[in-house]
Amino acid sequence: MKIRRFSASDEQGVIDVILPIQREEFGIAITAEDQPDLRAIPEFYQTGDGDFWVAAAGERIVGTIALKDIGGAEAALRKMFVAPEFRGREHGVAAGLLDALLAHSERRKIEAIYLGTTEKFLAAHRFYEKNGFVEIAREDLPASFPVMGVDTKFYVRRP
Repeated sequence: MKIRRFSASDEQGVIDVILPIQREEFGIAITAEDQPDLRAIPEFYQTGDGDFWVAAAGERIVGTIALKDIGGAEAALRKMFVAPEFRGREHGVAAGLLDALLAHSERRKIEAIYLGTTEKFLAAHRFYEKNGFVEIAREDLPASFPVMGVDTKFYVRRP
């Protein structure tokens, strides 16, 4: 398994890992068309201090994570997904993806990383909390944070 920066040839693999998790696992009625960022990753995420990484097992994309520059030395963690059969400490996919994002954030001198998630993603909540993210109220988010319609729980991590 290899963690690397997103390239254009990864687009369909990214969609193929994210959509089934959203739709089938968590019952969120969403399409790729509802998420135009998925077809414009370089323009949406790989600008300013942002970036996008994938975890690949051979040719297959098995995990994703994005950092969206929201200005003021702040960023939003977005699109963190790991295929079900690659979850867990024994695979190290989620940890590897987060490590890549945090190392990039440190190099870029990001002062705060915010994220939004849903109440349903309980394992994700535990993972974020174990990795230094602290729950905050929605009103404590910066005005530039891109709140998604499904987001009901919010976190921040500061260096």
